[in-house]
Amino acid sequence: MFEILTKEMLTPNICRMKVCAPRLAKAARPGQFLIVRADEKGERIPLTISDYNASEGTVTIVTQSIGASSIDINSLEVGDSFADVVGPLGLASDFVKMTPEELSAQHFVFIAGGVGTAPVYPQVKWLHERGVKVDVIVGARNRDLLIYTDEFRRVCDHLYICTDDGSEGFHGVGTAMLEKLVSEGEVFTRAVAIGPMIMMKFATITCRKLGIPIIVSLNSLMVDGTGMCGACRVTVGGRTRFACVEGPEFDGYEVDFDEAMRRQGQYKAEEAEAMEHHVCKIGRGK
Repeated sequence: MFEILTKEMLTPNICRMKVCAPRLAKAARPGQFLIVRADEKGERIPLTISDYNASEGTVTIVTQSIGASSIDINSLEVGDSFADVVGPLGLASDFVKMTPEELSAQHFVFIAGGVGTAPVYPQVKWLHERGVKVDVIVGARNRDLLIYTDEFRRVCDHLYICTDDGSEGFHGVGTAMLEKLVSEGEVFTRAVAIGPMIMMKFATITCRKLGIPIIVSLNSLMVDGTGMCGACRVTVGGRTRFACVEGPEFDGYEVDFDEAMRRQGQYKAEEAEAMEHHVCKIGRGK
């Protein structure tokens, strides 16, 4: 039922797939996520929706091969089908609830890093379609790891590319680019950061210094996507919140990033064991 219609490797270990899921595509909103299972015995993997098209009945997912289950997902080919695709889950981005008048007064800046760049795209596209001014800062270690740059050029007012090694665009991190833009006179009313937890932490520190409200996505904490496992617990505004059912997006000023980063590492031993088993299984030809 959930057939893979297209597949593209954006980098050697980041894969983009367009999947047939008409009901999900019709209901999806920016900021939400879905859960996929590669096969009947597969792990449930939460992935932020990277695009959706209600008329086509498709959703797009972007998966980085970092563990056994994500490798299984990326090993599927066009014509294969997922056992399950469930969603949309989580809360939509808060700007979806803004009135046209409120939106027209905004100037958004998105700070995207790594595989987190992909779920920024549907948010920027949604705002662009409504005439909202929006700029995007995309960062990566080098030019070979940049993704979605062509797509962003079609849906944002300005795209700023940053690389740690200076191989393309601005030589430095996205937060340095943001500070540079503000020092040159740009005025942003809202920021959104999606990417590695450490990047979002420093984006929040920078935005606080610059007086820019910021929203961050804690999608990387999610495991089962229902709140039942507790893996996505995080302290926001001094109280415990669950990223999968109360997020995944939160006010960056209120997030305890140090706790969130500790929680990210809690399953490393289990992930290593699963990966070892996966390698052995491949060696035996499954």
